[in-house]
Amino acid sequence: MYMGIAEYVGRELSRELDKRSQEFYEFVMPAIDMYEDVNDLVVEIDLPGFRKEDVNIRIVEDNILSIKARREKATEPLGIIHYRQRPIQIDKRIVLPISTEDGKRVTATAKYENGVVTLRIPIPKVTAVPIA
Repeated sequence: MYMGIAEYVGRELSRELDKRSQEFYEFVMPAIDMYEDVNDLVVEIDLPGFRKEDVNIRIVEDNILSIKARREKATEPLGIIHYRQRPIQIDKRIVLPISTEDGKRVTATAKYENGVVTLRIPIPKVTAVPIA
């Protein structure tokens, strides 16, 4: 009887830790690199395991990058799950270091290859500021 309770508690604790671990990775993911490349701001977003059709990327409010991805939950294995971190959904917003003061919308191009989305956003040209 004692061994049965210990096994049950261990299994339930493992499930709860799995759930919390997965929630943590959904919060911190995806891994993002952002850098300037001559004329563009380049944003590389790692989304392993998500298909191109599962990903929705938008620029909102002219300088907020919205990243949403959702995939089907994998079927539950028959045995005991020892470790689980793969996120099922991602919903992240980041501030882009660009803005358009002239009211034009920020546009971008995106490419999806091997689980990585690469966005290229043209950097607005800085115009000379007249000194009065």
